[in-house]
Amino acid sequence: MSAEVTTRFDKAYIEAYSDKNNEPDWMKAFRLTGFEKALTLDMPKPDKTRITRWDFDSFEHDAVKSNAINDLSELPADIQKFVDLKEKQNLLILKDNHLIYKHATEGLMNNGVIFTDLNTALKDHPELVKAYFMTDAVTIDEHKLTALHAALVNGGAFVYVPKNVVVEEPLQAIFWQDQKDLALFNHVIIVAEENSELTYVENYLATHDETKAVANVIAEVFAKDNAKISFGSVDNFAHGTTSYINRRGLAERDAKIEWALGQMNDGNTISENITHLLGDSSVCYAKAVSVGRGDQIQNFTAKIVNYGKHSDGMIFQHGVMKDKATAIFHGIGKIVRGGTKANAEQESRVLMLSKDARGDANPILLIDEDDVTAGHAASVGRVDPVQLYYLMSRGISQQEAERLIIHGFLAPVVNEIPIKAVREQLTDVIERKVN
Repeated sequence: MSAEVTTRFDKAYIEAYSDKNNEPDWMKAFRLTGFEKALTLDMPKPDKTRITRWDFDSFEHDAVKSNAINDLSELPADIQKFVDLKEKQNLLILKDNHLIYKHATEGLMNNGVIFTDLNTALKDHPELVKAYFMTDAVTIDEHKLTALHAALVNGGAFVYVPKNVVVEEPLQAIFWQDQKDLALFNHVIIVAEENSELTYVENYLATHDETKAVANVIAEVFAKDNAKISFGSVDNFAHGTTSYINRRGLAERDAKIEWALGQMNDGNTISENITHLLGDSSVCYAKAVSVGRGDQIQNFTAKIVNYGKHSDGMIFQHGVMKDKATAIFHGIGKIVRGGTKANAEQESRVLMLSKDARGDANPILLIDEDDVTAGHAASVGRVDPVQLYYLMSRGISQQEAERLIIHGFLAPVVNEIPIKAVREQLTDVIERKVN
């Protein structure tokens, strides 16, 4: 598997693609290194999920460039739902990996904040991108999919917030997959320097129903001393898209990273969300919701590693499975030796709506230090008949009662998405998938 990719896209293709995009020499060399490593590295081996038959090979890589738009009213109605048409916000929209819309407030630019697509960042800020691109958070040689990502990255975003800058308004990026069969090798880098703050939300959308494609997505998040990053997302790829999504965070002293992830893909998905609490008193709260339907297979890993003293990690995962969908939720809290007074907590709960649906919650604590606190909770079950009876006794139909229970089950994460339009759309996606 994926041997087909390395025969379709050779060194000459990679060099030509890099040259066409006017990339710096180091990026071209990095791509070629990724290609070489992809020839020999193995595929990832997610626990309890066999991906040897998953289709990571059927896709096109380079899209026809889309025309830019001047006003958000030019967007299709299903994309407009994710933006505020009345007010100008900090917003990037990439259609088929090409930037078609960008707006940044005057205050953002005056404070030296960089908020742009990855291709532009490689031209305008090449050395800054180089310092963070697959160096510490995600590395090129982890497995075949990270190496292929390095070789074929074709879109993404770059955010840099200088020291002591607090970005009041959220930054939003929409990655819109419209061309049939087009793969998204998307890379996002977010850097918050000392004492800075920002909120970033991204949306992955597919406006076609059935296709064969791949999403190979990596996000690298860096919170320096006393920085705070809130990261929200809604992933919503179509049934025919096989997804590998890897989000990593590094938090230094007194830094905080908060994740609020809506994992709503309709195709087979591997998703990893891993945060390293490197500094003393660093914090990570990782919240995620997922809904599976049809025959899809999903494997989710949420992991927080506590290195710093007094560091605090909390994992909170809720999933709903229906039809013949299956999902595995791994919650891993690890406290390394030296991380005294650290805390690792986690909760994973799965709700199954049909007899053929399957869910598995795997809580894991790996503790190498004595003076710490840690705990976990996990449950897998069906809709509570007592809750159903209570609601139905008040004249609510069984279908409506189940709908209310599911929304209540997922609400703790949905309500954490910081942009109202995105929060409402996530609710709509949940409604559509459940019904």
